[in-house]
Amino acid sequence: MSRLDDGYRRCAELTQRHGTTYYWGTLLLPRRQRRDVFTVYALCRLADDIVDEPHVVQPSDTAVPRDGTPEDRLRAFRATFFDALARGDADQPVMAAIVESINRRGTDPECFERFFDAMAADLTHTTWQTWDDLLHGYMEGSAAVIGEMMLPVLEPCTPEAKGPARALGQAFQLTNFLRDVGEDLDRGRVYLPQEDLARHGADPWLRRVTPEWRTMMAEQVARNRALYDDALPGLAMLPPASRRCVGTALVLYRRILDLIEGADHDVFTERLRVPDVQKAGLMLRAMLRLPLGVS
Repeated sequence: MSRLDDGYRRCAELTQRHGTTYYWGTLLLPRRQRRDVFTVYALCRLADDIVDEPHVVQPSDTAVPRDGTPEDRLRAFRATFFDALARGDADQPVMAAIVESINRRGTDPECFERFFDAMAADLTHTTWQTWDDLLHGYMEGSAAVIGEMMLPVLEPCTPEAKGPARALGQAFQLTNFLRDVGEDLDRGRVYLPQEDLARHGADPWLRRVTPEWRTMMAEQVARNRALYDDALPGLAMLPPASRRCVGTALVLYRRILDLIEGADHDVFTERLRVPDVQKAGLMLRAMLRLPLGVS
């Protein structure tokens, strides 16, 4: 197996292990697109783990530094990535696959500047004051830009797909924020606007559902659904295979909001997941080209 093929294989493994919803969706794509989704996910995952899971030692084939503070490791990983991107190659298989994919797809390198800036912000910020601060100060580089990174892989029919792709990236991340409140508290972070929490009198650090918590979360869920609505028009701007892939991921992620409501907004007791049987059923509908229920 060549170094590049080995890198693509490892990117697929990283996606399957950590990004199950993404992985399920990619099975609807042709292999040439699927492996490029894996490389984007792998890069983002490796950088995110430096910030969120600094104790995890990554294999040497990823190019993630093993020594130093998270700040030092993220800075070095960023420099290694941009150096490899400029050269069009890397010694480490995973990084070699990542940069080959990005360069072949013609993804704007500026996207990755915004992404790494957002990852660095996680090392200095634990809260965000307003929704505008969170959306434009953090999610621009951690969520909206992911939609931009994926667009060249999805091969949209029109440049107008960029706006919906950005909205979908934001929608996915806000769903993660709402589902993972408990996990983020364990890391000392709160990805809910402090202004909204104060207005409702809700305190996530109590780690229990109160009337104030319910009303605050209901507001956030409604905001999240609005972002999915903003993203929906983008599906028609994608070719059939990409449309099925993105549509499946959208439905799966949006169902997490139903689970949050069904649990009375308890996001502290356990991590809410869409059952595999539902994922399989939705995959089957997509493969049979049946409506996914995304209207």
